[in-house]
Amino acid sequence: MAEIVYMPKLSDTMTDGVVAEWTKKVGDKVSSGEVLAEIETDKATMEFESFFDGVLLHIGVEKGKSVPVNSLLAIIGQEGEDISALLAGVQAPALVKEEAAAAPVVSAPVSTPIAAAIAAPVVTAPMAVPTSNSSGRIIASPLAKKMAQEKGIDIASVPGSGEAGRIVKRDVDHYVPYTTPASAPIFSAPAGTESFEDETVSQMRKTIARRLAESKFTAPHFYLTLDIDMDNAISARKSLNSTEGVKVSFNDMVVKAVAMSLRQHPAVNSAWLGDVIRHNHHIHIGVAVAVEDGLLVPVVRFADTKGFQQIGNEVREYAKRAKDKKLQPSDWEGNTFTISNLGMFGIESFTAIINPPDSCILAVGGIKEVPVVKKGQVVPGNVMKVTLSCDHRVVDGASGAAFLQTFKGYMENPVAMLL
Repeated sequence: MAEIVYMPKLSDTMTDGVVAEWTKKVGDKVSSGEVLAEIETDKATMEFESFFDGVLLHIGVEKGKSVPVNSLLAIIGQEGEDISALLAGVQAPALVKEEAAAAPVVSAPVSTPIAAAIAAPVVTAPMAVPTSNSSGRIIASPLAKKMAQEKGIDIASVPGSGEAGRIVKRDVDHYVPYTTPASAPIFSAPAGTESFEDETVSQMRKTIARRLAESKFTAPHFYLTLDIDMDNAISARKSLNSTEGVKVSFNDMVVKAVAMSLRQHPAVNSAWLGDVIRHNHHIHIGVAVAVEDGLLVPVVRFADTKGFQQIGNEVREYAKRAKDKKLQPSDWEGNTFTISNLGMFGIESFTAIINPPDSCILAVGGIKEVPVVKKGQVVPGNVMKVTLSCDHRVVDGASGAAFLQTFKGYMENPVAMLL
């Protein structure tokens, strides 16, 4: 008997899904557990496995098309089975053929606002070489290998985004050999010529825009900014990193200091849920990570119980997996507070939009050497600006200010975080 396959809900915020790639075509045999399609969600592109055995009798959504969750995705049954009655009873999305687009005109870069919870630039780096299995064989689908050969691409240089680093068709489609910025042309449009290029909005970017617009216009934001003396933090970090095998960043110290401050100020570790305010007893810190289509916020769970190095190892691993599109829903769900750090990009200070369901987000700027007054004398000092965005429905000004004072105390005396 034929079975209907519906567009799955692959993340807590997913409302629509895009079929990035079909790994099977109509008439192909399908086994339970075998990858049927690659689905682009609002967070990442994920492989979707079949729950049924049989033959793919019908494809309800063409590649590149978006449909709501629970729409008809495909039908699997026995070869030659009549599915007309099944189709008649299902509201299947219309199949629209992709129009052949003309080659886009490359134009000078156009600045656009980033509709994200935390404004952060996209960091571009050479793509990592995919992993191979224990025998040294590169893990890639037959189609990906064939395409790479036809395009003259060394398959070993293509990073894989499939399960266990497997190289799939989309990886070869999107592969661009890394070149240094110096050798890349800025634009090719003749001087004085108006031109532009339209980019289709990804599911991730649509969700970022929707959720952050809701946050900005429904949550009454207010902002608290504080200067922090970082002299002791700089000395403590230098001392810690002098130990072999230890690598602690200022961001690791910020995450730890936030987590310990939340212990003392539970109101800041809360969420507005409409009829109730949820006071979280656990502390899960979301750390904003820039990716190609926007931002993801992987979560360091029970951050108050972890040391600098453990926090740093987790954040670096999350950042790597986020850029490789290998984060899973469990990695980005459940945050109770969010941190956005742009200090490494030379940003002195900024304000961030609250990342729902949190009631606060901390925007962290860079450390700047400035004249400061100590004991009545003007001396060189190192100062870091932080700005706390608060949802006034949950956190009052005094509560937010008290949290920042506790945070400031930990950052200016890092030894207290080791006790």
